[in-house]
Amino acid sequence: MARYTGADCKRCRREKVKLFLKGSKCDGPKCPMESRPYPPGQHGRGRGKESEYLLQKREKQKCARIYGVLERQFHGYYEEASRRAGKTGENLLVLLETRLDNVVFRAGFAKSRDMARQLVRHGHFLVNGKKVNIPSYRVSPMDIIDVLPGSMDLTPFIVASAELGERAIPAWMEVVGSRLRIIIHALPTRSIIDTQVQEQLIVELYSK
Repeated sequence: MARYTGADCKRCRREKVKLFLKGSKCDGPKCPMESRPYPPGQHGRGRGKESEYLLQKREKQKCARIYGVLERQFHGYYEEASRRAGKTGENLLVLLETRLDNVVFRAGFAKSRDMARQLVRHGHFLVNGKKVNIPSYRVSPMDIIDVLPGSMDLTPFIVASAELGERAIPAWMEVVGSRLRIIIHALPTRSIIDTQVQEQLIVELYSK
C-alpha cells in the first residue's frame, strides 16, 4: 500500500499552515511552524507571488494532506463528488469526513489522523458489530462504531478515555465515553466541517 514516508512537519511548512498531522506536538512550542513558518528548501523564504494555478494546486494538496489521502484516491473522491447532486466541493469534504479513520480522530480516540488510521488498520474497531480494518471505510447515518472489547485496555484507548471531553465533538456524531462508542446521527454539512480549505479552488483545478 502506497503511503507518504517523509517528514510530516515539512508538509505543514509547504502549505504555510498547520495541518495538525502530529497530534499534541502541533500545539506546542516544538512545532517547526512556530520557528520556521515558511516553505522548506533553499529558496523557501524568497518565493514570489503564486499563480492562480499554483494556489489551486496548493489547496488540493493541503486538503489531501489533512485527510492523509494520496493523489489517485483523492481524485477518485472528487469524481464521486462531482457525480452527486449538490455542490461538488461540499460533497468532496463530506466524503472525506465520513472516512472511518477521520471519524475515529474526530471522536477523540486518536491524537492525529495518522494514529487513527493505524488503529483502524490494526483491527481495533467494530462497525455495527463487525470488525472493520479499512481506514477509508465510509460510515453512514445510524452506524455504531465500538472499540473492540479486547482492545479497551490498550494504552491508546486508556489515554483517549481519560481525555474525552477535551476536544469538541462534531454535532453529527455522538461519543459514549463509558463504552468508547461512536454513534453517527447524520452526514456532516459544510457549515459544521471546520477543515480550513477553500474547496472551490479544488473544483476549479479539476475542472480545467
